[in-house]
Amino acid sequence: MKQGRTLAELGAELERQRNARKDYLVNTSALSMKTQDGKSIVQFENGHEIETYRVGDIAHQQLATRLGIPFRYYLKMQKDYPALLDENVNGWLHKEPERRMLRTLDGRMRAFLSARYRRLDNLELCAAVLPIINEMKGADIESCEVTESHMYIKVVNKKLKAEVAVGDVVQAGFVVSNSEVGLGSLKVEPLIFRLVCKNGLICKDYSQKKYHVGKQVDMDADEAYELYSDETLRADDKAFFMKVQDIVRCAVDESRFLMTVDKMKEAMHIPLTHDPVQEVELLADTYQLNQSERGNVLRSLFMGRDLSRYGMMNAITDASKLAASYERATDMERIGGEFLMAPVDNKALKAKNMRPMKNVTPDIPALVLAEK
Repeated sequence: MKQGRTLAELGAELERQRNARKDYLVNTSALSMKTQDGKSIVQFENGHEIETYRVGDIAHQQLATRLGIPFRYYLKMQKDYPALLDENVNGWLHKEPERRMLRTLDGRMRAFLSARYRRLDNLELCAAVLPIINEMKGADIESCEVTESHMYIKVVNKKLKAEVAVGDVVQAGFVVSNSEVGLGSLKVEPLIFRLVCKNGLICKDYSQKKYHVGKQVDMDADEAYELYSDETLRADDKAFFMKVQDIVRCAVDESRFLMTVDKMKEAMHIPLTHDPVQEVELLADTYQLNQSERGNVLRSLFMGRDLSRYGMMNAITDASKLAASYERATDMERIGGEFLMAPVDNKALKAKNMRPMKNVTPDIPALVLAEK
């Protein structure tokens, strides 16, 4: 499992972000964008002040999506014809005006969202769930991080464990994740932690979600103003986070954990239907792995010396530790879970007259030659 910040570092960063952030409700008729040297800024009037922010990468994507501009074309205009990009964006912002929520941090607009977007912030989420985690006997935070788009808290409960094979012990856990910028719901997902290699597997099939949808906020049609966490919002959030606390209390579910362990045991006896290189290529095409990720999965598969579906699953989660970012590492842990739960092509197995296998030790030199 890829390591991020310590819990103390996470807390300090969330406190910093709380003090630095500003959120606004703005009518798009009063919003304008200007691009120069590949960088865009937005401006709008807030009372008697002119607010100016750089546009972040996530906000660019959200602007393109909301305005119906294909993102590849959006990027091409940004690079080759910035005046045309500004004309497109400003034209559509003003032609069909609406109220939008702008989330800003450190001088940049980090999100362009619906006026009904419910701000479920990471600091409040931590304040709600960390006491519940501390109450759980045997629960430890194995890894945590906050990125441009998400916050993650990965918890392992050392008291709930099982053997997939002799000496191959896994423990139950869960991942709490949240996005302050509109890239997904607040989620609590089951996690399996394999002790022998410190790999994490996320089983999103059993996840629980809470969505960022709130009430329409009333405002003057033409005025922009900054949003604060007033008492009404805090009261609504308290009830919401109480539900989240209940979900976290039930996150380590023994029956679901044992069902996943049974699936792992079953996967140990299902051989891969193609040679390792072809198998990794098919995996990469299905789950959109880049060239570096393909190489890391193939290398982990060779080193694991296991050509079963269980071996491939472990190769994916092992390769996640080498991912370029914490965000991508978590994606690959989810891919490992999806691969485990995916239906098996029994026709392909029968065509090759394959039978369940106990253990496989591949010819490593031959496999390395195949990689070249």
